[in-house]
Amino acid sequence: MSNFERFLKPHSIAAFGGANAAEVIRQSDLMGYEGEIWPVHPQKTEILGRKVYRSVADLPGSPDAAYLGVNRNLTIDIVRELAARDAGGAVCYATGFVEAGEEGAELQRQLLDASGDMPIIGPNCYGLLNYLNGAMLWPDQQGGQRVEEGVAIITMSSNVGFNLTMQRRGLPVAYMVSLGNKLKFDLHDAIHTFAQQEGVTAIGLFLETLPDPKAFQEAVNVARELGKPIVAMKVGRSEVAQKMVVSHTASLAGSDDLVNALFERVGVARVNSLEALIEALKVLHVLGPLKGGRIAAGSTSGGDLTLLADGMGPGLSMPPLSEKVTKHLRETVHERIVAANPFDFQMFDWNDEEQNAKNFSALLSQEFDIAVCVLDYPRSDRCDQSTWGGAERGFVRAAKETGTKAAILSTFSDTISEPVAARLMKDGVVALAGIDDGLAGIQAAVDVGAAWSQPVASPILKSSDQVQDVSVKVLDEAESKALLSRAGIPAPLSQVVHNPKEAVAAAEALGYPVVVKALGVAHKTDVGGVRINLRDADQVSAAVEVMSDLSESYLIEKMVEGVVAELIVGVARDAQFGPYLLVGGGGILVELMKDTASLLLPTTREKVLHALAQLKCAPLLNGFRGAPPADLNAAVDAILVVANMVESDPDSIVELDINPLMILAEGQGVVAADALIRMNQN
Repeated sequence: MSNFERFLKPHSIAAFGGANAAEVIRQSDLMGYEGEIWPVHPQKTEILGRKVYRSVADLPGSPDAAYLGVNRNLTIDIVRELAARDAGGAVCYATGFVEAGEEGAELQRQLLDASGDMPIIGPNCYGLLNYLNGAMLWPDQQGGQRVEEGVAIITMSSNVGFNLTMQRRGLPVAYMVSLGNKLKFDLHDAIHTFAQQEGVTAIGLFLETLPDPKAFQEAVNVARELGKPIVAMKVGRSEVAQKMVVSHTASLAGSDDLVNALFERVGVARVNSLEALIEALKVLHVLGPLKGGRIAAGSTSGGDLTLLADGMGPGLSMPPLSEKVTKHLRETVHERIVAANPFDFQMFDWNDEEQNAKNFSALLSQEFDIAVCVLDYPRSDRCDQSTWGGAERGFVRAAKETGTKAAILSTFSDTISEPVAARLMKDGVVALAGIDDGLAGIQAAVDVGAAWSQPVASPILKSSDQVQDVSVKVLDEAESKALLSRAGIPAPLSQVVHNPKEAVAAAEALGYPVVVKALGVAHKTDVGGVRINLRDADQVSAAVEVMSDLSESYLIEKMVEGVVAELIVGVARDAQFGPYLLVGGGGILVELMKDTASLLLPTTREKVLHALAQLKCAPLLNGFRGAPPADLNAAVDAILVVANMVESDPDSIVELDINPLMILAEGQGVVAADALIRMNQN
């Protein structure tokens, strides 16, 4: 990608094809593109007032960029000719490549060979929009305008990209690229490229897949170094959506839990709608990442403020005013206005800019991460907005005077317009459309700020590609626990036996009460393969007799008592992310409760503690209804032992499951009560 800059900022464009090529020319003209455009068509003599060339060989020079709006077979031929002529790069619009099956996959391989060292975007994509210099390598209408700076949007859906250009929320876009099949310009390439552009303030992602998590992390780290925050919308959360992604892209959507874990690890904020993506990009473009979620909120309506309070997630708050600030505000506002945060300033000083500036300055004399004024403007075609100026300008002045980052927020998108957003942006204030989407945008900026306040995370662990096809040895419970014990995770005292007589002898040696388990049986509880709290020889002997049809060997264990909580600790593998750690509420109800968190490796003590704190069963670890606190430190130690086993040899453990890891009272440790490990025999 070393010569991609030439392609990104072309001084000459060759447009191949009929209607699609004509639209590239039309849109570039509309955007004021000042470079040369060379239409190429085998039959036409003129397109939109420009001379048409017959072929690549007929062009007056080597184009910096080419748009290929032709069929897939002709695309391959033209790419080969462009590469031979040292062109700067090409957008390949045609479909019917790898997404179309075996024949298409072979054609995509031919396209790659034909391109040589020349950059390619696509195939199967709309292309690239450059709003900084007006080069519209795009076969359709687009709704943007020229800007001096703005955000870069990277999308895996051309139609979503088209729709995003039509937004009327005041988001300035510098670049838009549709990746298509990502033959030579993948997600991480796009992040690298746009992060290095001076005119880019933030990066937005619409993702269907996450092709290379490790390369993604490296690219995000580059963006962070350059001060370019990233917010993403990742689809494929539901099973149906994941199947649609596969059918549409011939790629895996990826585990949504692991996508979340990666985003949190690298500091990419995640939103769940296109509207929230736009609002988040506006916040990041105007204000940048936020240090926290402490909000000063003002409105003329208690109803608006109630909606705002209800819409806030756990990362946002409206902290009360200090006694000093309360007194100062009380001295400034009308006698019937309550001096508080949230600040209901009512209508007493509605159109008085000076008084509103004093009121808001008093409110913002306390330190907040962002100030939000809820204002809904009348529609401009039928109503008069002039009297809204006092409140707006007073708030903007107060934000400037106090150095507070600020937003004006409408309760829904219809009550704030693009001209209002542009006006506010000039004053360094972001205009947010809709309470839910606006708050999601603020939350995204808070999430990025929190991540950037921490050291850069270490690269995620990757194992060899051969692990998916290895010969696997399954260790039974006794063997699994023995391996864990050697690594430093305690297991109950136990003996392996083969008949009732040996079982009784083992139980008496261990000391009652004991547990009897059938070895080599999955889901032992479901089939009667476990008997607990056995207190004499007759009970032990009877238990082994009952299990004789399940197994030929049995595990006799000392009963673990004084258990405060139970966890599951597991290792699993993902085709994209490699090995990862899973922690959650354990025991026989683990599949029903589904109370788990995923951790990418390598991990840290802080990340494990954070994951445990997010579990529904977390109150059990802290002492619940009079129970003693659990030995949380010992639990984390055990989890980190499992993590280290994988980190030290990423290919060895194919799967690991400790369920339950019994947590005793604080200071008394943990015990792996059941375990199963699948090992790579190689």
